[in-house]
Amino acid sequence: MSAVISLLDKTVMHRYARHRMTLPLLVGISQTTVGLLVLAFAGLPAEATLTNVALAAGSGLLFGLGGQILMRILYTQEVSRTIPVFHTFPLFTAIVAFVVLDERLTALQWLAVFATVVGAVLLSVRIDSKYRALLLHRSFFYLMVGSALAGSAHVAGKAAVDELPVLFTHGVRMLALGILFLGFNARRGPYAEVRAFVRERSRALLFVGANELVIANASLFVALYALSLGPASLVTALLGTRSLFVVAYSVTLALVWKGALGEETHRSAVVVKVVATAVIVAGITGIAL
Repeated sequence: MSAVISLLDKTVMHRYARHRMTLPLLVGISQTTVGLLVLAFAGLPAEATLTNVALAAGSGLLFGLGGQILMRILYTQEVSRTIPVFHTFPLFTAIVAFVVLDERLTALQWLAVFATVVGAVLLSVRIDSKYRALLLHRSFFYLMVGSALAGSAHVAGKAAVDELPVLFTHGVRMLALGILFLGFNARRGPYAEVRAFVRERSRALLFVGANELVIANASLFVALYALSLGPASLVTALLGTRSLFVVAYSVTLALVWKGALGEETHRSAVVVKVVATAVIVAGITGIAL
């Protein structure tokens, strides 16, 4: 499900949005609405202390900050390169969980962490034909910061859901995430484009509605429920396999419909994406073992 989110986001950015803040603004509107509705339905549980609610809200804010970075990069970069690098967050979750939740890593798992980083670097390397040199794309560093934020968000979410009902925690997280997205993106340009979408009954609203109101919330709720059942490092390691599905979906779409999502489809690019993503997934699997 989470892989589909990325593809629909990129579809809106690539085919409809002219402003990089338009989709994040729509996300902010959608998730703030969802958060309020979920909290109204779930009510205030007896376990809701200030600390627990702050952990849930902090998880949403961290996830939102990471998402802001991801969407900024995704607006100009290929989804099959961007998502696998961002989804190295299990290695940050494992490190933070080791410090905060006392979840231990074996030597094999630390080796897997290294493999995950290697895979991410492979996806971000570009060849400079003029100087015949390998260059690390500057988006790599921003994506790694976003990944670290997302990894920390999962640890905070784990701590919150250990004490709070999953549905209530989900509502708090979505409300915090939505408010943060509104704060960053409620500007005149993107607001005017959203109004144009509504006035013209743009198909973009169908993509955003299906994505943000249904698929994204279902995916995030299931992930949060999984965190309530198992250790953060294991759960996020399994969530990190999203990158494999993203590459499979996006490359297939690009090969069937030329130019779809702005993906590179020449043989060397496809091979690099597949191999690097396989290394990332292997590393993530090693963390989970």
